[in-house]
Amino acid sequence: MTATATATATATATADATVRADCVADPAGTLTFELTPATAPASGAVLLLRRRGGEGTTVRLPLSSSAPGRLRAVLESATDLPEGWWDTYVEEPGSADPPAVLPGLRDLRTLVDRTPDAATATVRWRVPYPTLDGRLAVRSWVRAPHAEAGAIRVGPAGMSVEGVLYGAGAGEDAVVEARLQGDPARLHRVPLTTTGEPGGFAFTLPYAPLATGPVAGERLWWLWLIPAPGAKAVRISRILDDVWTRHKTFVYPGRPVAGGAMATPFYSVGNDLCVRVEPRPATA
Repeated sequence: MTATATATATATATADATVRADCVADPAGTLTFELTPATAPASGAVLLLRRRGGEGTTVRLPLSSSAPGRLRAVLESATDLPEGWWDTYVEEPGSADPPAVLPGLRDLRTLVDRTPDAATATVRWRVPYPTLDGRLAVRSWVRAPHAEAGAIRVGPAGMSVEGVLYGAGAGEDAVVEARLQGDPARLHRVPLTTTGEPGGFAFTLPYAPLATGPVAGERLWWLWLIPAPGAKAVRISRILDDVWTRHKTFVYPGRPVAGGAMATPFYSVGNDLCVRVEPRPATA
């Protein structure tokens, strides 16, 4: 077979294996996938969710007919889906290489309006999204407790943050702790205050203590909430809507710090709140 013929056959096989899925989220957090396969899969096929980087970690959802040429799979809000990034496939009995599912329409409006009760012990949140290479995936968070970041105000010398703590109560001695990545012995604490709403909290973090000494390279400070002395630290993140990653879409201004450094709040790829301290550019 010639190279051209081989390429044509491969493209045809890929087209034949194409499965596209629309996705709808309901107010309880259940995700319903409506699949349109180019060819009907064999009896017993399932929607396979495979956790990225988690060898052998899979979840299988039964497929049922919902309309002519359409198949449905439901990820119930109560279904165990450990935290991580999950790629989706259609797996047929005996298939060694299931085809990836492509993203269709995603109706996630209810995720924007959905707010857990502050007493919720474990926050489970799932957001379907398109990967950079064009496949359908699901980002899952499982946090117990969970500290949800809200409004962030950047001042000339620091940042002020409001949020809601789920699954725990903040006492009078509650603090926020900035931990330097790669050096657990270096940390800085500021007091936490509670607000009027259930679970509401606020704090102000000055940048100067994060930039002490010569800043020769990038420093990443991860922010944690300590509800009481000796209590489990709670990562401060923002996950309760339809945004699967804020890393490059939520951009905050940097501020100069004494000693020639620049401090900038940002969200990690996993939507955890951090502060980056780095040498100030000469052109700044």
